[in-house]
Amino acid sequence: MAEGVLIAIGGHEDKDGERTILKEVAQRMRGDVLVLATVASHEPEGYFEAYERAFSDLGVKELRELYVQERPEAADAEKLKVFEGAAGVFFTGGDQLRISSQIGDTPVEAAVRKLLAEGGVVAGTSAGASMMSDTMLVRGANQESYRIGDLHMAPGLGLVRDMIIDQHFAERGRIGRLLGAVAHNPRVLGVGIDEDTAVIIERGLMRVIGSGAVYCVDGASLSHSNIAEGKTEQALSMHDVALHVLSAGDELCLQTRRPRAAS
Repeated sequence: MAEGVLIAIGGHEDKDGERTILKEVAQRMRGDVLVLATVASHEPEGYFEAYERAFSDLGVKELRELYVQERPEAADAEKLKVFEGAAGVFFTGGDQLRISSQIGDTPVEAAVRKLLAEGGVVAGTSAGASMMSDTMLVRGANQESYRIGDLHMAPGLGLVRDMIIDQHFAERGRIGRLLGAVAHNPRVLGVGIDEDTAVIIERGLMRVIGSGAVYCVDGASLSHSNIAEGKTEQALSMHDVALHVLSAGDELCLQTRRPRAAS
């Protein structure tokens, strides 16, 4: 585990009221420079202004935008200058494939990893949360049980290992597709994060903040699934899968996968 802190947000975090999640990001940085990475968006206009207003009175010293339109720009010295003196990077929402395809295995990704290794903060909302895992959920049906074959996954940046992250979770009814993702590889912990909710990952612990819930699907004790033998479009069958539902203050040990209630 890196020395820094990962903050994965389920999307639509509060930017006008209590701003619990954004306050956490700002406090973790101790008022230094924050890079706002709008890479996930095809049309990034407006993102910077919205977050500049949201962070304006939270103590962030300076907000700098990083946008990569085409992959070669991720090696541009001018683009990399935004990381000078930065204590954190915040990935906005959009399309997680844009993040992995535009900055994966580039100097920009190396700069993000260096910041994290040196104790910095890497936060991401929506697509910016999904890209943190080894494997990203890209597409899959909402609001229904998982049907075999109805799931699209791709490699993420792997900032956190043995985990797959989904977002806008309860709001878009994504429990079926998260179960499907875990059925494909029960080694990974499935983490579904509601809107205006986040998990803080550090020192082997995952802690929940925000107004919603986090759903953890653990397939370590799985005794049966039909994912390999089932026909396309057949409903998924899984036996002995564990589900933990966590709210603000609850923690989960990533080594044992055991939850602990807020004290």
